[in-house]
Amino acid sequence: MKTKIIIFFIILNFSIVNAKIFKVDESRIFKNIRCLICQGQSVSDSNSEFAQTIKLVVRDQITKGKSEKDIYKFLIEKYGDWIVYNPPLNKTNFLLWMIPYLVFLGGGLLIFFIVRKNKQN
Repeated sequence: MKTKIIIFFIILNFSIVNAKIFKVDESRIFKNIRCLICQGQSVSDSNSEFAQTIKLVVRDQITKGKSEKDIYKFLIEKYGDWIVYNPPLNKTNFLLWMIPYLVFLGGGLLIFFIVRKNKQN
């Protein structure tokens, strides 16, 4: 009898841990989705009709068992990359993601050559 109780609690513990791991945080999703009606507001901060509709869509997707990544993919397919604050890296926006690194690298090289030239003089 004791082993059945122990096994029951072990299974219960694993199901609780798994439920916490796979739970989708809707508030995090709302904060990462841009309201297309409001200037610079997330869906979480907006009270527009569009934001309320998107919240319902996200909650519906969560109840269907979709992951956070799947929800973002669905919204991007419907509204484009601009709807998320952190768009995925792809071939259309690759240069946009790389420009800051290229400017940083170019500035570092410029400083390196200026300092090197001044040391030689």
